[in-house]
Amino acid sequence: MPVYEALNALSTPVWIVSPLTGEALFANHVAQALADGSSVSALRHGSLSARPMTSLADYTPAVLAREQVVEIWTFQRHGLEVPLPCRLTLLSMGEHAGAILVEALASGDAMLHGWPPAGAGLASPAQDSEVRGFYELLFRTNSAPMLLIDPQADGRILDANEAATRFYGYPREVFAGKHTWEINVAGRSILPVMHAVAQLPGGHRPLNFVHRLADGSLRNVQTYAGPIVLDGRRLMLCVIHDITEQEQLKRELEQAALRDPLTGLWNRRHMMVQLEQVLLGRRADDTAFCLILLDVDHFKLVNDSYGHQAGDRLLVALAQTLASRLRERDTLCRWGGEEFLLLLPLTQQDSALQLANTLRQTVAAMQHEDLPGITISQGLVQHQPGESLHNLVSRVDTALYQAKRAGRNVVVMG
Repeated sequence: MPVYEALNALSTPVWIVSPLTGEALFANHVAQALADGSSVSALRHGSLSARPMTSLADYTPAVLAREQVVEIWTFQRHGLEVPLPCRLTLLSMGEHAGAILVEALASGDAMLHGWPPAGAGLASPAQDSEVRGFYELLFRTNSAPMLLIDPQADGRILDANEAATRFYGYPREVFAGKHTWEINVAGRSILPVMHAVAQLPGGHRPLNFVHRLADGSLRNVQTYAGPIVLDGRRLMLCVIHDITEQEQLKRELEQAALRDPLTGLWNRRHMMVQLEQVLLGRRADDTAFCLILLDVDHFKLVNDSYGHQAGDRLLVALAQTLASRLRERDTLCRWGGEEFLLLLPLTQQDSALQLANTLRQTVAAMQHEDLPGITISQGLVQHQPGESLHNLVSRVDTALYQAKRAGRNVVVMG
């Protein structure tokens, strides 16, 4: 990758990351040394990591608009976890144009010898007075919860505005004796993260945390922390936004996007993710797994004779029947139309065949008022060592086709 070789001369860790897969497309020598074999995902989701968004792909609109996006990644140094702030920007040239450029906000030497770096110079008395007046006005008039924190005093909360006292449920005088680690569910492990946040440049997007209120309830919050110098001390002014409802709605929408709207089963998209994960596990521990692809025999005749609404009710009843016969670790999805795909982890082919025959007999015995009886044909395969996902799915599809040609209501092993 000659175009990026110049990045190896930098003392700053630099990564180029695919926003879609989250994989590192390039890492300079310093970044490789610091990561020590850890993936980008592991660095972004470490115990000291903090980020505005879960997926890198979600940053695309922000980086296109040239907003300042900062994350904190977790590294292992000499057996200890160390937080490192990183700036994310959009790569606009080269073979990886459109990828995310990640630049650590500290040199590799700083990481090894004395991170975090020394703070910036303090303000003059005149500037300090001007800042205090602005700070007091902001505290009185802002409707968002705000906290003033001293990072050098064990994260002590020095002040809280009225909105913060209402949100957290603590009187202002009580806040004066508390610390950030008492309201953050991460506890004292949040302190190195807070020190890293204190070194961030102003104007970045808020980072996400979980805070505990006075009544013990938990809230998802976005916290923007900017530096402020008051009375000769370098402090942090934190603005808090409650995003609990948005996060809940986001999770519900994500779940809905992975469900089949008719049967309530997982959909094809979710199943593909599960198959990718089980393939990774297969390569790691050589554990066998099987797939069963089943199809309702002569389903078109059901729709033609009884109507599509009756056909839909039949598919719902079939889905419920199949799901009731499975183990908790199995995954069942509506693959498409009247086809259903069943993933059986930790399962040899002979055990999968027993289950397939049980399902075939159970479905043939189904009885529902105003609905016809049905049978199912099934293709069954066991994953072979080194086999690709594409080939595995192709084999189980071929096995189902052979079951159809064999007269239906049978199981064919591929």
